[in-house]
Amino acid sequence: MMRSLFGLVVALSLFACKEEPRGQLEPIPRPPGLKDTPKEAGAAQPAAAPTADPSKVVLRWKPAAGAPVAYRLTLDRAGSAPAAVEEVEEAKPAKGKKGRDKEAPKPERAAAPSPAFPSAFTYVLEHGDSGDFRLRVIPEGTNAAEDTGTVSERGFVLDGLQGITRNTASLVLELPLSAVGPNDTWALGTELLTHDALGPTFTIVKTERRNRVKLTALTPADGGEQVATLEYDLLDQLAGKVATRRAMPAVPARAAIPEEGGDEPEGAPPTATDASAEVRIVGRGEFLVKAGKWRSWEGSITSSTRGTVSPTALQVPPGTVKLKLTALESAPAPAAPQPTAKPQQ
Repeated sequence: MMRSLFGLVVALSLFACKEEPRGQLEPIPRPPGLKDTPKEAGAAQPAAAPTADPSKVVLRWKPAAGAPVAYRLTLDRAGSAPAAVEEVEEAKPAKGKKGRDKEAPKPERAAAPSPAFPSAFTYVLEHGDSGDFRLRVIPEGTNAAEDTGTVSERGFVLDGLQGITRNTASLVLELPLSAVGPNDTWALGTELLTHDALGPTFTIVKTERRNRVKLTALTPADGGEQVATLEYDLLDQLAGKVATRRAMPAVPARAAIPEEGGDEPEGAPPTATDASAEVRIVGRGEFLVKAGKWRSWEGSITSSTRGTVSPTALQVPPGTVKLKLTALESAPAPAAPQPTAKPQQ
């Protein structure tokens, strides 16, 4: 009996002195009735997916694979474009046989020919290799060659195209970046005037720029289609002064040499003349949202210059030009590459 009691005491002592493994932690039991700890107010929460606004639409081009979208933009000039005027040197009177001076013809003003511009542009929008669209621009009425560029799915020109070609393409092809609804406005990636072309002696006095396209209506159509009506209002206006130095009046040779101790003759002070350039564009189009193409588009461009302004300052056709966009049933074939001349041996 004593031996059994002694063995039980030894076993209890060894069990009580047993060392637990280092680093092992026992979980503290949660007291009964205690609720979970609330989340911190500043903790990041997963962003909820934005809900689509039923009053807004996304305008995008949707050409079918293998079936490019093609349009023809006609440029109908209303009246004659303003031409630069040059002075013709006055003719000297010629003596007749009897010593009489014949009456010389009066000097006339010769109108400088206005720069040629296309009578129409054909735009061909087709799928490209990189996911964007390839844009072919075919001018008519000039010897200009076919031009190409790359545009996004909303018609924004990514590369290629310059000057008039780029501005007209942006005008009829570029759509808004985000979803838009009635009375929403956005701007186009156009540059109607090149300020650097006005010259280093040009000083800006007044400038005004307006670049606005507005969705005025969104109406339902047959087959679940929606028609987005867009109105265009663009203005680029620049006015200022151009400094010109007048020529020195002719003086006798004796007077041209300053006397000893005198001052050198000074030239005439420069004069400043008024100069300005202006471009206005208005238009209206109806875009089929579901089909991703124009139903109609018409507009006009009015541009003018006054004073000493370089013709290259205008990045649109000169004068007043009416624009009308017409959808083509099929796209014209790409221009054949010109053969390269072989060097003569």
